[in-house]
Parts: sequence; structure tokens; C-alpha cells
Amino acid sequence: MRSNASTPDEYIASLPEGRREAVAAIRDVINKNLPDGYVETMTCGMIGWVVPHEIYPAGYHCDPKQPLPYINLASQKNNISLYSMCLYGSPKHLAWFREEWSKRSSSRLDMGKSCIRLKDKAIPLDLIGELAALVTVEEWIEMCESAMRRTRERRQRP
Repeated sequence: MRSNASTPDEYIASLPEGRREAVAAIRDVINKNLPDGYVETMTCGMIGWVVPHEIYPAGYHCDPKQPLPYINLASQKNNISLYSMCLYGSPKHLAWFREEWSKRSSSRLDMGKSCIRLKDKAIPLDLIGELAALVTVEEWIEMCESAMRRTRERRQRP
């Protein structure tokens, strides 16, 4: 559910009480573990952590006016969605996350390409903290640029 909140605090305050606590806890653990350089903001109607234009002027390849996204957090109708772009972009990170999830959570991992669907009761906050800390800003920029280079090279092949 897209929010019109202009700050993460407004976003959390707008949530129902039970969901508010869970989203606030996830936000706190991300903020405590995120490497230097990422900035918390509101993006696409959800809380987001991005590489700001001051660090990476090229911005998000799909819309360069937007900063480069790293993690997003949203309260949806049936779950809390945590979008971790580095899991989509790195088979190594994805394999690590899947293995760690099975060790740290009693619930089945419910995940799309980058979206981890969390239920309010079974959220492994320690793992989310490690996920947030997994990739520095410099590493994330290199991962994104490398993926874009590979895409351009594939398109140039006859």
C-alpha cells in the first residue's frame, strides 16, 4: 500500500499499532547496521535507504533523477515487504540469505526476486541487520555498474 507520508516517522505513525511496532523494529535494526553513505528517505511511498546523488550522481538507471536504491521497507496488506536489491543482484548474497534464514527463523522464507515478505511474529531482526550491513556503498555501486555493463554488452552482440 503506497503511502503519502513525507518522512519515515510519518510513515510509521500512519500504520496500525501492531504493524507499527514491527516496521519500527525493522527500521531501527537497518539504521543501526547500515554502512556509512546510505541515506534513509521516503521513496515510492515506502521507507528507503539509498545512495544519494552526492555520492553517486548517475542515480538509479531506470530513473536517474532518483537516487540509487539499496533497501526498501513497506507495510502491505498481508505482510511487511523488505526489498533488498543486493539479493536480486548477487547469487552469492542470495544463497547466504536463504541459508541463514533457515537457521534463524522457524517460518518458511516467502520471497520474490528482491522482496522478502515478513509476517509480524517471525522476523529475524539479527539477520535483517546483517543483510543491511552486507554491502558497502562502494560495493553496491560497483555491483550495479557491473550489471549495467553486462546488459549493454549483451545488447551489443549480434
